[in-house]
Amino acid sequence: MPHTLTETFIGETQPQAKRIGIIGGGQLGRMLALAGIPLGLEFVFLDPAQEACAATLGTQIIADYDDPAALQRLIQSTDIITLEFENIPMPALHLTNAQTRLFPPPKALEVAQDRVNEKSLFAQLEIPTPAWRAVDSLAELKKAVAHVGLPAVLKTRRLGYDGKGQYVLRGQDDIQAAWDALGGTALILEGFIQFDREVSLIAVRSRSGALAFYALSENTHEAGILKLSISRARDPMQGAAEAHARRLLEALDYVGTLGFEFFVTANGLIANEIAPRVHNTGHWTIEGAVCSQFENHLRAILDLPLGSTALRGASAMLNFIGDLPSRERALAVPDLYFHAYGKDARAGRKVGHATLVVASEGERDVRLGELLALVTI
Repeated sequence: MPHTLTETFIGETQPQAKRIGIIGGGQLGRMLALAGIPLGLEFVFLDPAQEACAATLGTQIIADYDDPAALQRLIQSTDIITLEFENIPMPALHLTNAQTRLFPPPKALEVAQDRVNEKSLFAQLEIPTPAWRAVDSLAELKKAVAHVGLPAVLKTRRLGYDGKGQYVLRGQDDIQAAWDALGGTALILEGFIQFDREVSLIAVRSRSGALAFYALSENTHEAGILKLSISRARDPMQGAAEAHARRLLEALDYVGTLGFEFFVTANGLIANEIAPRVHNTGHWTIEGAVCSQFENHLRAILDLPLGSTALRGASAMLNFIGDLPSRERALAVPDLYFHAYGKDARAGRKVGHATLVVASEGERDVRLGELLALVTI
């Protein structure tokens, strides 16, 4: 059974979960710990990296995510387990879930790990998606192109993130090249969407079924990697996004924070994908909301009352990709919060971010221009 640390307070008789296990020790695990330490929580991370950036905020078990002995150590030394990324081997999740409390539930991971599972669930819940077809052979790809049309995007069903594992088909001549690039693994072909904006919703559901939603973020990607998220108070798509997320969270009996990405089109929202974890497009909530997505994730898995998602101002978040700008230059920008993850510089790697929180959207946009100038120097 999991190790339980008990604290007794006046009027309380039940043990209080205090030690949180996190599968993964990257920047999301780091930010979860930063949110949980003021709540009196302690953290144990399972991560194979020798210098996982979250490790300084707790104890690290250095091992593969599916190492049975390491998982037993994690289970025995914590009260409850969560995760910071979704591509964890399912046998490891089922082993963990059989012996302790694991949130979000494995069912949510089974959906999110496979784009066909994900799109199939969206269809069951009547959440609009691009046209799509599963592809396992060149012949099936040709049939899928005939059904979906061109342009289209061929994607790996599993392990794709930040634009990896994708090939854009614009004409018939691209079919063979796309198959040569990605064939040999399970694939999905998705129709190209003509969209006006990309937005995401950060949603939270507790073990008791309480729900909370943050303001939509409007997102800009560069080379498939998120570059900029701007929180949008009173976005006209807010209600529709919350309705879609509510159906999904309840269908999965979900517990924790979840990111749901959408395309905004002339016909409304088209679902792109979900991330069953705290999400990069919600980093602005650390300073820009009363209770951050990270603290609310911990509240949800511990079944504590969810915190307010009300805005503290007009917010924008910029990812630092590859390298950090000068802290001296960054901190000279008024109303800026600077986050460095303790990672070595590397092309395509998220090494930090900055968030602006100001009184008005107009003022935020002025400050954002100053911030964007930093990453072009």
